[in-house]
Amino acid sequence: MDHAADAHRTDLMTITRFVLNEQSKYPESRGDFTILLNHIVLGCKFVCSSVNKGEEQKKLDVLSNEVFIKALVSSGRTCILVSEEDEDAIIVEPSKRGRYCVVFDPLDGSSNIDCGVSIGTIFGIYMVKDDHEPTLADVLQPGKQMVAAGYCMYGSSCTLVLSTGKGVNGFTLDPSLGEFILTHPDIRIPKKGKIYSVNEGNAKNWDGPTAKYVLVRFTLYLSFYAVAIISLELQTWFYDNDIMMNSMVADVHRTLLYGGTFMYPADKKSPSGKLRVLYEVFPMSFLMENAGGQAFTGKQRALDLVPTKIHDRSPIFLGSYDDIEEIKALYAAEGKKE
Repeated sequence: MDHAADAHRTDLMTITRFVLNEQSKYPESRGDFTILLNHIVLGCKFVCSSVNKGEEQKKLDVLSNEVFIKALVSSGRTCILVSEEDEDAIIVEPSKRGRYCVVFDPLDGSSNIDCGVSIGTIFGIYMVKDDHEPTLADVLQPGKQMVAAGYCMYGSSCTLVLSTGKGVNGFTLDPSLGEFILTHPDIRIPKKGKIYSVNEGNAKNWDGPTAKYVLVRFTLYLSFYAVAIISLELQTWFYDNDIMMNSMVADVHRTLLYGGTFMYPADKKSPSGKLRVLYEVFPMSFLMENAGGQAFTGKQRALDLVPTKIHDRSPIFLGSYDDIEEIKALYAAEGKKE
């Protein structure tokens, strides 16, 4: 029996230990955020177990939503919840209220369950500063007002990525311990990347700046094949640097680690974009900025958006700093023509 190895395994940086260490830096902290996060982590573990059991998509969508609602309410630290699965916001009953608002997509990319693509949970957290009856105004705030955001990706391994506004850290679930262990400390997205993720099936409906950016990238990536003519209409072309997995969690996770661009632009069919602002665009933009990247809507910084409804949509370009600068320049040039 290797006692030294066993002793080492007890000195791991778990997500709870990590958050408690951060909490100790703020003497005024009451530990409410730590308790809330522990309940989010519990929800992630439960959903991960259900995904690994191979539950069908419809059942998992409903189950994951119920799991997170119950976990968040039972924490005693939330006052209002917004879920992708529910038409209306959930106001927590007075006896179980706390000072946090949580917005979440309980199972992003669930349509990919049967084809083996990683799926996940996305969440963002706001704090209510005043002691008042919670209203929609508490969550209809710009993303820059979030105090924390993250996602948990369920796949060959279960990874939770979190930011509390000072850097981004990744934790991997150790099944033998039942604990999330710090495996990706201080994630920094490369300043420029080679990968881009976009649904090229919508190419004919894109605006000029998006089409130009993708055409240039597509041409660069395939140049060594000496391709004479490349058209965005040729939807039969696929290349490792141009794959959208149709799971925001999986695509953004890859972008965060390796650099590049994740894009879900507006188009003629969806002029307001497809992704939901509160629980998809904002949390991922928050993570990307805290990792040194950028997030842009085609008009403005994504985190400056002010949603008017809980299920508002927006276009989004997020990723490496220099890559998003290129996209911003293309939109600026387009604006000068108009």
